[in-house]
Amino acid sequence: MSGELSPIDKAKFVAAKRAAEYVQSGMRVGLGTGSTAAWLVRCLGEKVREEGLRFRGVPTSTRTAELAREVGIEVISLDEAGWLDLTIDGADEFDSELNLIKGGGGALLQEKIVATASDEMIVIADAAKHVETLGAFPLPVEVIPFGWTASQALLEEALVTMDVLGRKTTLRMNGDRAYITDEGNYILDLHLSRIGNARQLAMLVNQIPGVVENGLFIDICDRVIIGYGDGRVETRDINAGTVSEERVDFVEDDNLFRDI
Repeated sequence: MSGELSPIDKAKFVAAKRAAEYVQSGMRVGLGTGSTAAWLVRCLGEKVREEGLRFRGVPTSTRTAELAREVGIEVISLDEAGWLDLTIDGADEFDSELNLIKGGGGALLQEKIVATASDEMIVIADAAKHVETLGAFPLPVEVIPFGWTASQALLEEALVTMDVLGRKTTLRMNGDRAYITDEGNYILDLHLSRIGNARQLAMLVNQIPGVVENGLFIDICDRVIIGYGDGRVETRDINAGTVSEERVDFVEDDNLFRDI
């Protein structure tokens, strides 16, 4: 399998495979959304099939739920779980304090609810997602459809007072129509280039009428696992203040897609 993967996919795969080792039988686990999180779900499905791992997963989107069921993971809702032992998800950007931008896949609302209802959040990512300052990736903001243009205007007005380099906002599209989230909302992408004070921005954005949630995850992530194309993984633990590195071996005839 690994011989068919690009270096980026290899990096995502080794990060996901390492993160899957944190899941133990009996756990309630939040399952993220996006390409890296999909690798995690496949790795966990393999552990369910081949190692007898038994846990309950709480997906953060309908597409994650579908994939989890396909690979044999028991899926429950967050209300059924009550509280989670662990959430593992990807990120569009993370900084040295493990603050994140998420929502490129359109599931930021469920992702944030699930992550904050967990004892621990682990982020899996390739090294390109690490940035000195958040903001190069457009910041997603979920808004209700009613009056979304008014919410957009208020956002743009608020950005004038913020320490950001850009202030352009765009409605996320799906073809020739507005992209619709699982909750039936729209997403405005804020093209800021650099965010000087992410905590302040997150608080301000969420005070604007019509805004449901924003993609800044501040003080939520506990650990990030960074994958590299050569099989190395680096684990950064913000609580312990530690950084460790190891290697995840590829098995060339692995086939995580055989039951999909």
